[in-house]
Amino acid sequence: MIKDKFLVIGSSGQIGTDLCEGLRNIYGVSNVVAADIHPSPNGESGPFEELNILDAENLRKIIIKHSITEVYLLAALLSANAEKNPAAAWHLNMQGLFNVLELAKEKLISKIFWPSSIAVFGPHSPKNNTPQHTVADPLTVYGISKLAGERWCEYYFKTFGVDVRSIRYPGLIGYKSKPGGGTTDYAVHIFNEAITQGKYECFLKEDAILPMMYMPDAIEATIRLMNCDSSKINIRSSYNIAGMSFSPAEIAREIKKHYPDFVCTYKPDFRQEIAKTWPHSIDDSSARLDWGWTPSFNLESMTSDMILHLAEPKVSNI
Repeated sequence: MIKDKFLVIGSSGQIGTDLCEGLRNIYGVSNVVAADIHPSPNGESGPFEELNILDAENLRKIIIKHSITEVYLLAALLSANAEKNPAAAWHLNMQGLFNVLELAKEKLISKIFWPSSIAVFGPHSPKNNTPQHTVADPLTVYGISKLAGERWCEYYFKTFGVDVRSIRYPGLIGYKSKPGGGTTDYAVHIFNEAITQGKYECFLKEDAILPMMYMPDAIEATIRLMNCDSSKINIRSSYNIAGMSFSPAEIAREIKKHYPDFVCTYKPDFRQEIAKTWPHSIDDSSARLDWGWTPSFNLESMTSDMILHLAEPKVSNI
């Protein structure tokens, strides 16, 4: 029997760290190959390949070497970092996708996961309960690249039969790795600073409501989508999914339930200008209907779980 083998590109990033662990727990360590331009600072628990996603020749060699059947392409420059170097961000985000799509077109791999983002929405998109199909006019290079990527994914599916699947991630919050330069990263930083410093200066306004999701829900959604029968996948651009929506002030109040002396102040920077073009809440009814998506965490349960893991004593091997 032919067994699936998985390649996670961008494995050392915020999503990649958790996704590799989730896939290895299900399919076995040896069947999930991690790949990144730099090894994980925490070390690797399974097969690892050094890979620059722009190096199409090396990508092909790695896929053949490990008999890869499914690729999870997570390597990208995120919203805030991408604005610092738009040309490099566009090249990385788009060419990396093309390199993987072309290998699937050649039938070298059978299935692709590629993440999109709420960054595809813009100032004229509905802010509340943003529909699956609506105006998308992003103002950031990250959002523009994700919107273009959605169209290319659907094109490769319809034209070449490439089985590519995608989720529009909201802001993601996790405790296993550092954030990667996104506008919603405050919701990770705030926990670390609350525990270690007792205070935090937020780069968004206190009332900047954005869609968010706890990382375990994001990983569950990703794996659930990839395991779904192809006939049930009715959207080949990218699915809306939702977890919870809150503002910096709301998460600060939730943290204060655990750390009553915690103080959050606000000093908005350029990331606030990005955030104000994004939705406040997301309509994910298509994902719920097509492949049974439903989140497990809300703001209260996520906050408790984040603090539980971040505040627990670290065990030394020395």
